[in-house]
Amino acid sequence: MRPNPLLALPFEPQLEGLGADYWDVVEAAQFPRTQLRFRNDSLLHQIGLNPASVSDADIEAAYGRFEARTPLLALRYHGHQFGTYNPFLGDGRGFLYGQLRDRHGQLQDLGTKGSGSTPWSRGGDGRLTLKGGVREVIAGEALQRLGVTTSRSLSLVETGEALYRGDEPSPTRSAVMVRLARTHLRFGTCERLLHQRQPRQLERLLQHVVITYYPEVAAAEATGETRLLAFYGELVERVARLSAEWMAAGFTHGVLNTDNMSLAGESFDYGPFAFLDRWDPHFTAAYFDHAGLYAYGQQPAVAHQNLRLLQEPLVMLLPRAELEARLERFAPAFDHHYRQLMARRLGLPTAWRGEGDGLGEAPDPLPATLQLLAAWPVGYGSFFAGLAARVAEAGLPSTPDELGPFLAGAPQPPRQPWLAWRDAWWACSHQAANTKANSPDAASAASSIADRLQRWNLPETPVRRVIERLWEAIDQADDWQPFHDWLARTVVKDD
Repeated sequence: MRPNPLLALPFEPQLEGLGADYWDVVEAAQFPRTQLRFRNDSLLHQIGLNPASVSDADIEAAYGRFEARTPLLALRYHGHQFGTYNPFLGDGRGFLYGQLRDRHGQLQDLGTKGSGSTPWSRGGDGRLTLKGGVREVIAGEALQRLGVTTSRSLSLVETGEALYRGDEPSPTRSAVMVRLARTHLRFGTCERLLHQRQPRQLERLLQHVVITYYPEVAAAEATGETRLLAFYGELVERVARLSAEWMAAGFTHGVLNTDNMSLAGESFDYGPFAFLDRWDPHFTAAYFDHAGLYAYGQQPAVAHQNLRLLQEPLVMLLPRAELEARLERFAPAFDHHYRQLMARRLGLPTAWRGEGDGLGEAPDPLPATLQLLAAWPVGYGSFFAGLAARVAEAGLPSTPDELGPFLAGAPQPPRQPWLAWRDAWWACSHQAANTKANSPDAASAASSIADRLQRWNLPETPVRRVIERLWEAIDQADDWQPFHDWLARTVVKDD
């Protein structure tokens, strides 16, 4: 019989090797059936496999029935949830399946969701609804396309159970998902070690994190306090960049508890997330976030506060004043990265002023963009998709007057915000490419701008109504074609 290539992957017991202070060995649930619903061939390629050599049956065996893989580790952690400390957390419906190097030499986690109960399930069944799995696939692939540092789903297997949930029509279908993430170690992993007064275990964990996920820090800094301070400073900048990525993407995570903040600075664990329809800083994703604590516009502040909460365990090892000094890097890092990302979504090479960017005296397009989006009742993602389609079809306009409202069926934009945005974008698009109207370089400038617009914007943003449309086809007719068609239009192809 042909061996299953997924079962022969060269796993590294890095987290297992830290010792049993950080995890519990668990067993996977036994499901009535396994039926593969999604496979991510891009990620199979990333972990060193030829997707053509991996059958659907291989994936079902490895990531639906969890054959021949031990130990499976449920990680221990605590966390601040909506401002309240919870010492009863941990992997309650997932486990660390294994760790391995990808084709770039980076250590990656394979983690599960919906794989059964663990010591940390708190009375739950440890299962995942099929709709929840579909949503997480969509979140990871959309965010990847939009340039967000994100985990992604490797597989989704339907498991044949009927689940009852308060937030879905029930009974509903069940599934188990495997995702690829840089790490499943969280801010809450450190908070647990503070709660249990284990500074030695915290230092051991953090040294592992630095060596594994911050190699530049490990190479440049001496061991001990200097290295750990440098790690915290770099984490602050990574989280600031991640916050900017969420904001530019129009993405609301929904549950930014400290147990959902990665020590590698990566976005992961998508539950009640939502993409903006209209631009609205007060938009909330979680139906239970009645106070708007984790609203779209609050995310940078929440991320900053979570970094401050992380200082509480770190002060067992490091001076608070030094940690506070490094936290001050957050605001400038966020602002710098947000401007770059928004410029990219507009097809422009940069949004910085006075840094050799070729923008000359062109007005700053960022405030004009936000003011227009706030005043014009159109979809946030649709605005950028419409601009991308306009430039792809008609090229870079020779004059500002050539750029009329480009969203079919949308109401007319308010005149002053529209003119301010139009003139700013037109001036930047020409000056950044060092072109003038009707010059011989106009065609290449338009091509460069069109390429950026196509690469960094989604043809169709998965706002709630889009996800519901895709799910309805699955739920009502077991029709997966709309889901796969959406993915085909969204996924970034391998280089």
